Amino acid sequence: MPATPTRERIAHPETSALDLATIMRAAGDPVRLEIVRLLGDGGEHLCGELSQALQIPTSTGSYHLKLLREAGITRTRAVGTQRLISLRADDLESRFPGLPRVLTGS
Repeated sequence: MPATPTRERIAHPETSALDLATIMRAAGDPVRLEIVRLLGDGGEHLCGELSQALQIPTSTGSYHLKLLREAGITRTRAVGTQRLISLRADDLESRFPGLPRVLTGS
């Protein structure tokens, strides 16, 4: 029987569990805030792409993206070995109206 590929599950907080203080603490770092602003275009971005745009090492970008995901600001989707990151704008808007516009500066 052929091996079945395992699908990695990436944990994200439920929308109802999003906490404003946690979100603001995570977004309060200048690098993380700039990542959020880059994600404000509504697309999905690779970690390396974001790190390159900010001129930071990929490992540093990964660290900041982990904190943003754990705070509920971003969503990470695994596609093979790649991780696509997007802003959880709809979830943030439903929980805290207007917050995505504040965070992205749009």
